[in-house]
Amino acid sequence: MSNFVYLASQSPRRRQLLEQLGVAYELLLPAAHEDAEALEAVLPHEAPLAYVQRVTQLKLDAALQRLQHRGLPVAPVLCSDTTVALGREILGKPTDNQDAERMLVALSGKTHRVLTAVAVGTAQARQQAVSISRVNFAPMTPEQVRAYVATGEPMGKAGAYAVQGRAAAYISRLSGSYSGIMGLPMFETAQLLQAFGLKL
Repeated sequence: MSNFVYLASQSPRRRQLLEQLGVAYELLLPAAHEDAEALEAVLPHEAPLAYVQRVTQLKLDAALQRLQHRGLPVAPVLCSDTTVALGREILGKPTDNQDAERMLVALSGKTHRVLTAVAVGTAQARQQAVSISRVNFAPMTPEQVRAYVATGEPMGKAGAYAVQGRAAAYISRLSGSYSGIMGLPMFETAQLLQAFGLKL
């Protein structure tokens, strides 16, 4: 039984959410030579649900190898991946401001899904859960889109927005898991951690 978990994520939001659960964690981040972004490449015709589950498993594989190579104390590893889906189209992290504007224009006035997969595993066992939420964006004018992109907030975020940031001004309703949209669904994460013997 371990009293902490390794968090294999660079996301400050995931750290904050784990802290909210009162979970002790150590970061298990990729080394400079690891191409963490390459794991997030989308396969041709891949459905959003299949994508987010596959990427999360790849992240867990990489993190468990990292743990072994570094000879660190054994403890469960937690990985997560969030994707924004408009129909079957996967909206990843924008490559630049123009790409962010394109995504936000596509989301404007529509309802999209946010899928977050979370996996906890050791060398012997692993479990995964998925949280699916629906988010409705109010229509945004081109000026509003440009102004939001200019804040820099969309960069590094799936779908080019942060629900906990300024984009909240345009979210008319959401159903599902707010923490899941942020990047780590609290309920599913707690269930998985308890299955691996962590006390919350």
